[in-house]
Amino acid sequence: MDFLAVRPAQPYPFPWPFLTFFSVFPETVLMHPEPLEPLAVDAEKRYDLVILAYQVWFLSPSRPITSFLATPEAARLLQGTPVVTLIGCRNMWLMAQEKVKARLAALGARLVDNVVLTDACGTAASFLATPLWMFTGRQKPYAWVPRAGIDEVEIVAAQRFGEAIGERLARPGAIDAPMLRGLGAVRVDEKLIASEKVGARSFKAWGTLLAALGPQHSKRRRVGLIVYIVFLLGLIVSVVPVTALLKKLLAPLTRARIRREKAYFAEPSGE
Repeated sequence: MDFLAVRPAQPYPFPWPFLTFFSVFPETVLMHPEPLEPLAVDAEKRYDLVILAYQVWFLSPSRPITSFLATPEAARLLQGTPVVTLIGCRNMWLMAQEKVKARLAALGARLVDNVVLTDACGTAASFLATPLWMFTGRQKPYAWVPRAGIDEVEIVAAQRFGEAIGERLARPGAIDAPMLRGLGAVRVDEKLIASEKVGARSFKAWGTLLAALGPQHSKRRRVGLIVYIVFLLGLIVSVVPVTALLKKLLAPLTRARIRREKAYFAEPSGE
């Protein structure tokens, strides 16, 4: 078993300065690759399985993972190889996974399972707790803020996925079917599906605009980022709850469609 850490050539700061955090938004959303440290991997080696772990940044895969998937090494490693994606995020991961699925398909990889671990403190509380973690470097910077991040209990419980994968790898034959069905590998929050779709379209439009204003640390980009941050806060406090309310009101008319969407986004492992 080999472990490959994907590291950008220019390390990101942690904790993040406020505007630096948002300055990576356009390139992340538009999936523009960045230089990486040399990948310590034999790209010609064939693997029975690749587990691709990534975070979600701005409803997109993190930029280092996007950059890895754009490398020649990834193209050779993943061609014809079964892949399990492992996501750690606040709560919204559907649109990021759609981007990863498309990239894996383009590389000829076979996505056989997906595992998602989300923030323990909930959607509303994590809206404050997670950014404070990013900006202070502490998961619980103040007594009145819930602890950000994935609960240790959930991390330990994820051992069941490793056991199921280990049992399958011990058997002969190529992996061509999900291994984690019935284990609760993912949970699709139906209240967030519409919000993610709206957010992804908005992020792409804003990302394109901000990228056109200039490079990351230019004055024009910074001014645009301030305007964007104000817009984003307004979007979160207005569009997200309104969308959730409309979804609830229209539930009797959209129940069948929502059921299909949940089943689609839960694939290939299922809820």
